[in-house]
Amino acid sequence: MLFARLKLLPFFLLLTVLASAAMMVPAGYALVQQSFHEARSFFYTGLVGLIVSGLVATAMSGRPTNKSALRQLAALLAGFVLIPALLAVPFFEAVRTTTFLNAYFEMVSSLTTTGASLFEPERLTRTQHLWRAEVGWLGGLLMWIAAAAILAPLTLGGFEVTAGGEPGQISAAGAARQDMADPSKRLSRSAHYLVPIYAGLTLVLWLSLMVAGDRPLVALIHAMSVMATSGISSIGGLENASSGIAGEMILFVFLSFALSRLTFSSDTINRAQPGLRHDPEFRLGLIVVIGVPLLLFLRHWIAAFDIDQEENLSAALRAYWGATFTVLSFLTTTGFESAEWNEAQNWSGLQTPGVILLGLSLIGGGVATTAGGVKLLRVFVLYLNGMREIEKLVHPSSVGRASAFTRRVRRSGAFIAWIFFMLFALSFTLVTMALTAVHVSFENAMVLAIAALSTTGPLITSAAEAPVDLVRLGPEAKIILCGAMILGRFETLAIIAMITPDLWRD
Repeated sequence: MLFARLKLLPFFLLLTVLASAAMMVPAGYALVQQSFHEARSFFYTGLVGLIVSGLVATAMSGRPTNKSALRQLAALLAGFVLIPALLAVPFFEAVRTTTFLNAYFEMVSSLTTTGASLFEPERLTRTQHLWRAEVGWLGGLLMWIAAAAILAPLTLGGFEVTAGGEPGQISAAGAARQDMADPSKRLSRSAHYLVPIYAGLTLVLWLSLMVAGDRPLVALIHAMSVMATSGISSIGGLENASSGIAGEMILFVFLSFALSRLTFSSDTINRAQPGLRHDPEFRLGLIVVIGVPLLLFLRHWIAAFDIDQEENLSAALRAYWGATFTVLSFLTTTGFESAEWNEAQNWSGLQTPGVILLGLSLIGGGVATTAGGVKLLRVFVLYLNGMREIEKLVHPSSVGRASAFTRRVRRSGAFIAWIFFMLFALSFTLVTMALTAVHVSFENAMVLAIAALSTTGPLITSAAEAPVDLVRLGPEAKIILCGAMILGRFETLAIIAMITPDLWRD
């Protein structure tokens, strides 16, 4: 009965209820830790949120509500903007030595799975670290569900590349299906299907990390961070974890879920798929994960001979593993560095440029996953279009050897993907200019813009020559970064589709 009533709530009000209920987890943990101030902060905020939401739901009961897909899209955007303010209240009260803007920035960063933090790990308590990781985990789950229930029917979020309809509009094939016509039912169905998968994978990863040697809380935070690709850590990164390379290997397996949605679900497939091994996103991701570390490894190998270092097979293998794990981590916009990442640089005597990590984060992971960035599918579609154009230059009278679906992807799909690239580049330019206007150096502004738009917060400390100190940024820069993180998570094309007047006309 309770779940049936929850399904009737407007989407934004439902997000408010879930955010308030989620505060009971850190409240209970703080109570066990005998941190009574933190327990009261989370419990009272969650309780007030549930009471206010209940009163609003009671006042709206019996009134017809418009639950169109576009209204749910608008509610999703409002959730990313307004819900972090609610999430920041207990965090602000628990920390007590920060401003509300900093707390809001922290919650936006967590909910959008960016993972950029204003606080050193030692400054926050275990409860506060757990709350950041839980918010990031819920943000990743929200994107899993929203992709199937909201973005896929509207052919947004990467689905516009392969779908038959225009971005922001339900395709003819989708309109004929009843679940497309009722977004609330699709939302409920997607949650019923995906929540057990998401929670089950997190539980398996948590137990595996504890077996590998991590402490329970550290293992839980890293498990939630990897599933959500948030890169949040309570100990400053994997190099400080007790699980070592064994833990990294376990995380490596679970990071692959951000390469393609086919790794965990087939609910958004709009055509027959022969299997994961034929999925273009997963194959392109594997090429990048194998190819880039191999090039780095060869570069390091040659450099090691140039500086007359003794050949060491063990050091070479550790260096290759460090490069492979770090490449996959930044490709999925998680941002965890391997403990052996520095070994690759020390072994060769060279410094790996941060521009590689920036490029990997810009590419991003799979469509409808928790990863950010441009997405592998758009890159693959542009690659197909480029190959065809080169073929026509060599043989102008040639005919493309492909199916009707592939021809459609190469033409209109590539056109839409190119539009998205231009919108992403324009967003990057505007964010960079805005940051430089508030006295951020140009190099740091570029790194911050890419980190925010690709939702890869650890880039801030990994890609720049000197780590950017977020604490020293002014309030204007923090507000700009909050907007950029929301824009990067929600995508510019979805916002444009949402504000187009023609799409709202009945």
